[in-house]
Amino acid sequence: MVFSSLEFIYLFLPPVLLGFYLLRALRLETAIIWWLVLASFAFYAWWSPPHLLLLCGSILFNYGVHRLMLRRRSRPLLVFGIAINLGLLAVFKYADFLIGNVNGIANLEMTELGLVLPLAISFYTFQQISFLLDTWAGRTKACDFKRYVLFVTFFPQLIAGPIVMQKDTIPQFRLSVFRNRTMLNLVLGSTLFFIGLFKKIVLADGIAPVANAAFGLADQGQSLPMAASWLGAAAYTFQIYFDFSGYCDMALGLARLFGIRLPINFNSPYKALSIVEFWRRWHISLSRFLRDYLYIPLGGNRSGILGRHGNLMLTMLLGGLWHGAGWNFVLWGALHGSYLIANHLWTGSAVRGAVHAMLPRVLYNGLAWGITMLAVIVAWVFFRAETLAGGLIMLQSMAGLSELASVGWREVIPGAQYVPAMLAAMLAIVLFLPNGPELTGNYRPVLFAAKELVGPRSGWLRMRWSPTPVWGLLVAAVGSLSLIQIYRLNDLTEFIYFNF
Repeated sequence: MVFSSLEFIYLFLPPVLLGFYLLRALRLETAIIWWLVLASFAFYAWWSPPHLLLLCGSILFNYGVHRLMLRRRSRPLLVFGIAINLGLLAVFKYADFLIGNVNGIANLEMTELGLVLPLAISFYTFQQISFLLDTWAGRTKACDFKRYVLFVTFFPQLIAGPIVMQKDTIPQFRLSVFRNRTMLNLVLGSTLFFIGLFKKIVLADGIAPVANAAFGLADQGQSLPMAASWLGAAAYTFQIYFDFSGYCDMALGLARLFGIRLPINFNSPYKALSIVEFWRRWHISLSRFLRDYLYIPLGGNRSGILGRHGNLMLTMLLGGLWHGAGWNFVLWGALHGSYLIANHLWTGSAVRGAVHAMLPRVLYNGLAWGITMLAVIVAWVFFRAETLAGGLIMLQSMAGLSELASVGWREVIPGAQYVPAMLAAMLAIVLFLPNGPELTGNYRPVLFAAKELVGPRSGWLRMRWSPTPVWGLLVAAVGSLSLIQIYRLNDLTEFIYFNF
């Protein structure tokens, strides 16, 4: 079920909230947990009831391994548990990719499995692997079954994250948390939800046709006018930003309706002045997982310069593959691995110090931001393109190296006369307005301290939300506009990260 669907907003969420608050009034902690579990099962099964069995099987298996490791700390058991999880992910997500490549290399005709990718399998697999690793390392003590099931399936974060650690949410599944600050939770949760809904429906879906038109032609093998290719790439750059930012705000808001605070997962990455900073702000929970459970175990920065760079590249290659089984995702990961290596080399170079001392701070930061954004946009081309060839055509068109297109950019881009202004407005929102957690930062919208992860007030418009009538009217207007736009849409669009 999609957060931005009418079914979710009108049919699913109201009865779930009503049941929660009735059980909350009766102080029935166990009943509340199981009610949220059942609601999460229904939320997941709406997409595909048979795949709910796969999710339940994964939960039972991993909880069983957890209990066995509490009795006896066994590395072979840990390896077995991780292998089963990764094997399940490999079969459903990567088997056909592997078969297709073997067929192409060895000139074979092996039949692909044609399995449907289970929704959220990448997220709940990584989440449970982290739980097993924390159990083996002694960071996780005994966890009762009902809380473990809710930890894995809690619907605000089940489909597209954040990838939460057991220490993030399991301790919150208590009656004292469920009953804390009722009115603030309802008002703050609703505010974040409607802000996220606006980002998704009005901004991300509003600019999506521009990206779809440009990339669609490129994937068909057609060259584009240079202006059209840049507008298409820029449109996708903002589409994925507001799509994922909207999802993260909605997830935070929905969890807060039940008194639960999730970790921050998105922190204005397009304000970053380097690729290193970009990855500290983009998909924070995935970056944290890759760092703690892949990069550091590989040796991190303890293996010398060459070892550190090799570990960075391998981590980003696997991070690219996590997003999808395709060479375009591998190339996207390779580009970001190369960017990170270059970033570290530049940071430690004497040239950087000289340039920084020579240029005014504003100019240096402006150049740093421009180079970072250019690198991000180029990488997004391969992330969005459905084929590797389509991505290469887009880049060739952006560089002005492709064959001259037979039509002008105004014929390629839908609503071409309005697109530059739309992109300029989105850039202004990204750079000068606070994000959701910053806007509501006075009321601790995320799990960790706002000063630690959200940072100081940013942007030229340093506004701060508070539960006042004026803000209530503004949020109501944003929510109403979003709902009107949902009615106007011909087709329901899923969040981009639902595909991973």
